[in-house]
Amino acid sequence: MQRSNAGDVTYDDPWYDALASGWGESAAAAVQSARPEPEAAPAAADIYLEVQRSAAFQEVRRRYRRFVVPGAVAFLVWYVAYVVTATTVPGLMARPVAGAVNVGMLACLGQFLTTFLLTWAYVRHARLRRDRAALELRWDTQELARGRGGAA
Repeated sequence: MQRSNAGDVTYDDPWYDALASGWGESAAAAVQSARPEPEAAPAAADIYLEVQRSAAFQEVRRRYRRFVVPGAVAFLVWYVAYVVTATTVPGLMARPVAGAVNVGMLACLGQFLTTFLLTWAYVRHARLRRDRAALELRWDTQELARGRGGAA
């Protein structure tokens, strides 16, 4: 941890982004001027464009889209079907199932259940299919940004 002239705290942590956190914007300028950029390092925009065009990045994005798009569409269809059924066929939703529990209550509980199931499935999918590859991309990008090479 370092202190700048203005008394603001800055961090040497490579993952800390003062501007994104909303703190230390004046300190960020002091840190930028205090750290000279290596002359051989490519510009940050070029590094990120190179990573974005890489096959590994495209694979991570493809895996993300293959899960998220069908999951979001299925959930939205299920939600809209619930709302439309509740407003257009109230007799069906009021039909008793067991005691005071009716079809509408079960469908509403089904909405909560599918929300939790979809969240669980998303987290599991990310952990098994994308997280490791995304972390490797992140490390490669950081290495390229520091000017040390990398395998992106």
